[in-house]
Parts: sequence; structure tokens; C-alpha cells
Amino acid sequence: MALANIFLMKFYSVLMFISSDPHEKKDTLLSVEPGLLIWTIIIFFILLLILKKFAWGPLLKSLNDREQGIKDSVEKAEYLKQEAEKILAENKALLAKADEDARKVIAESKELAEKLRQEMMSKTGDDTSRMIAQAKGEIEREKIAALNSLKDEIANLAVQAAGKLIDENLDNDKQRKLIDNFINKIPQN
Repeated sequence: MALANIFLMKFYSVLMFISSDPHEKKDTLLSVEPGLLIWTIIIFFILLLILKKFAWGPLLKSLNDREQGIKDSVEKAEYLKQEAEKILAENKALLAKADEDARKVIAESKELAEKLRQEMMSKTGDDTSRMIAQAKGEIEREKIAALNSLKDEIANLAVQAAGKLIDENLDNDKQRKLIDNFINKIPQN
């Protein structure tokens, strides 16, 4: 802005110089003297060269570096965004696979549990049937043993009663045979 003001002032001075009468000598700030004008232009261009070398060069370099840094940052951000999307897609795929695997494991566990339940039910049923059969056999054996014991007891009691009645007419073995034959004729129930 200051350079523009200086340039406008110098341009105004040149216009005043052109428009003024050449023989008239004005001693004002706006009066133009050719030597001063030349030195002002030379200093202006020297100042422009100095500014170009020491100010505009580093400023332009700084702006170019900043622009390049922004471009690099944008490119890096775009690359990172693509990588993040790629990783997100991979994570979604892994999550879906893990979910599918978990469902398979749950289904297999349910199936295995059902098989174990069926096996346990079958085994329990088999064990129960076997135990019932054993118990029935044991009951039958106990019943036969009890009946035999009862027959023996009845035979002994009958022999004793008969012996007392007959008053020892028969011997013990004959009485036993008679009673056994009699008991065998009795129904088993």
C-alpha cells in the first residue's frame, strides 16, 4: 500500500511537471526537478531489486513451501483415509467371519448338547431297563428262595405236627417225602 502511494505521488509529480509552465519556477513540494526525479526512479528500482532479492524471494519461497506442504498434507490425508477405509473394510470382513464362526460354534454346541442329552437319555433308559430286569430277577430269586424256605419251614412244622400225631409211627425221611409231594402239588402262587 505504501509503494502504491509513493508511485501515485510520483506520477502526480510527473503530471504536474508536464502541465506546469517551463519558465515558471515553483518551490513547492510538488514541483518536479529532473535530477531529483531521475534519482527517485533509480532508488525506486534499486529498492524493487532489493525487495525482490531479500523479501519477495523468501516470501514466494515460503508461500511455495507452504503450498507444497499443504498439497503433501492433503495427499497424505487422502492416502490415510483410503488406508483407514481399507482397514475398516478388512475389520468388517473379520467381524463378519468371527460372527459366522461364533454362530457355527453355537450351532455345533447345541447339536453336541442334544446328542449328549439323547445319549444320556438312551443310556439312562438302558441302565434303567437293565436295573429293572436285574431287580425282577433278584425279586424272582428271592421269591423262589422265600418259597423254598417257606416249604422247608412248613414241611418241618408238618413233620413235627404229624410226628406228634402219629406218635412216631413213621420215620423222619418217609414223612419228609410225603410232605414234599404234598407241597409240590400246591400251586406255586
